[in-house]
Amino acid sequence: MATCVSETVRDIVLCGHGSTGKTSLIDRLLEITNAVDGTHSVDEGTSVCDFEPEEKAHHLSIEATLAHFEHQGLRFNVIDAPGYPDFIGQTISGMRGADTAMIVIDAHAGIAVNTRRVFQEAEKAGIGRMIVVNKIDAEHVDFAELMQSIRETFGQACVPINFPRLENGSIVGVVELLDEKANTANAPIDPAIYKESLVEAAIEADETWMEKYFEGEVPTNDDLKALIPQAVAAGTLIPIVCCSIKKGVGISELMDAMALCSLPPSMVHRKATLHDGSEMEVNGDPDGPLVAQVFQTRIDPFVQKLSYIRVYNGTLRKDMTLPTSNGKKGLRIGQLLDVQANHLAPIDEAKPGDIVAVAKMEQLHTGTNEGEVELPKIEFPQPMVGVAIRPKSHNDEAKLSVALHKLVEEDPTIRVEHDEETHELVLRGMSELHLSLIQERLARRDHLELETYEPRIPYRESITYPADGFYRHKKQSGGRGQFGEVHIRVQPLPQGTDIAQFATKANFPNLRHVHYFDAMNFLWIDSIVGASIPGGFMPAVEKGLIERVQKGVLAGYPLQDLCVEVHFGKHHPVDSSETAFRIAASAALRDVCKKAGPQLLEPMVEMHVTVPIDSVGDVYSDMATRRGQISGTEDAGSNMQTVVCVAPLAEISSYARSLSSLTGGQGSYSLHFAHYAPLPAHLQEKHQYHLQEEEELV
Repeated sequence: MATCVSETVRDIVLCGHGSTGKTSLIDRLLEITNAVDGTHSVDEGTSVCDFEPEEKAHHLSIEATLAHFEHQGLRFNVIDAPGYPDFIGQTISGMRGADTAMIVIDAHAGIAVNTRRVFQEAEKAGIGRMIVVNKIDAEHVDFAELMQSIRETFGQACVPINFPRLENGSIVGVVELLDEKANTANAPIDPAIYKESLVEAAIEADETWMEKYFEGEVPTNDDLKALIPQAVAAGTLIPIVCCSIKKGVGISELMDAMALCSLPPSMVHRKATLHDGSEMEVNGDPDGPLVAQVFQTRIDPFVQKLSYIRVYNGTLRKDMTLPTSNGKKGLRIGQLLDVQANHLAPIDEAKPGDIVAVAKMEQLHTGTNEGEVELPKIEFPQPMVGVAIRPKSHNDEAKLSVALHKLVEEDPTIRVEHDEETHELVLRGMSELHLSLIQERLARRDHLELETYEPRIPYRESITYPADGFYRHKKQSGGRGQFGEVHIRVQPLPQGTDIAQFATKANFPNLRHVHYFDAMNFLWIDSIVGASIPGGFMPAVEKGLIERVQKGVLAGYPLQDLCVEVHFGKHHPVDSSETAFRIAASAALRDVCKKAGPQLLEPMVEMHVTVPIDSVGDVYSDMATRRGQISGTEDAGSNMQTVVCVAPLAEISSYARSLSSLTGGQGSYSLHFAHYAPLPAHLQEKHQYHLQEEEELV
């Protein structure tokens, strides 16, 4: 294997719950290492990383931001990820650019909902993990109890490598667990116990040392320092360091811990797929095949689109032409840019571990792979909360499309859907806060004001039993008239029906042609005998049936799950026309369906609701009020359980807010469409309205 020359690079994503001090920590690190000038503050709106106007206004991070500094001869690329669960997509993408996740915990608040989430996401990403306990100087902090809570929640691999130093009951510094000369008097924990835990966690990833340890040999502190990165990479050790960013306590020790514990690119083993389908191990070889990926996109007001690229293998050079998977003309990468928050500087090349940006590359998107091989796609959570939108000014309709495209580019947890059934444009995000900040950005950056309202629920219509009948369309107004008569039979068509076995001569003796539309589970059978409807008019009959299926018969919602057999008709040699038969077919289906027990169907979704065990009963009770049906529970680890249930989509439009209230912000959920089910009788009448008896279809 080629020797990696990027061992002096460390890529870290700083994550955790909101208000734990992550962004302030980066400000301090950049100031101490002279990577930036002056002093910076989140509260004063002068933070290096929170530079977007919305971030300054709300004093919280919304986008992941990249900054870098040097310490002990290492270059640290640090990605500051937002702390609120509303912006988890930014954290997930940031983890794809990093080799180590540094998870920040507020010593006073303890383990919060997003702490658990980012810990799990880091494990899923296969990167190393560290824990930073901030605000150790806060009142009523029991450090020993906090360590116990962390280990109970995240496992015995979590071991403090330093702890607060007390004088007269006040925090004055931190003590290194591997410092043999340290004064451990008045220590808030028993250093001997955690030293043993550190040894066991460190040697677990090294078979040679495991054998030595069982034979009675104990590694020295220098041995442990050499073993720690290997143990972090294997997940047998998750180092815990403590500090107070506000008071400046433990910051230099934290930087030393970052140098000791964070992983170089070569220690995070990733697999990539070659174009021929074979796999290769990505080992951080600068001379090997190029493996790089866009992990984040940002729309900058000056340089427009910025694509952030992490290089994992090979070397990326400016003006380089990369092969494309579709075999078309290669993709030419322009000027590479070194990134320090919102400041950019041109550079010539990027090697494994380097993170660079390129500007105005419309072909690049978050998750795009660059080079000869591909990494797995970045999996983002599905946005749960939606609002229907329209511009306040009709003049802004063209502008809206461009603005929404930019939003989706820079945040993969934003979805824009045009609902063909309800004819609404629906904007979906992770929460109401997320959607609110999106609207602020549209107003500020694109000068676009939106009107928002609750999206319509996409109900459907169907029938409950067979019926038959006909409709004659006859119109005479001087000259050539209109005439067409269509006879049909209808019957329910259950979901999952095998059409090949159902649409047979045994069931339809005069069957000539079968027409099936999967999207609506709609089947119509042509059983015309003796040309009672001439073949030239049958396409018009089909068009009339489809139009009625799309319009429905009760409340204007599409029909589904039905079979229509056209078995007879009448025509006139002069007055019959395509228009006449289209109108007759549509009206026949309308009238016959009204005799077939028409009903409204509502969309049902399967939900996985993850909450603390103590909140499971509350979820059960709440679901009962939403007409939900519980199908079971699953262990989610860390004192959490997942409740699996099916509920009507109409009843969970505000569920995110309710779940947060029920669980104190510690609950999360996902959902996907399950099936359509009959709407309860007392709700059917509420949604129905009478359609006009005669409709102009011409």
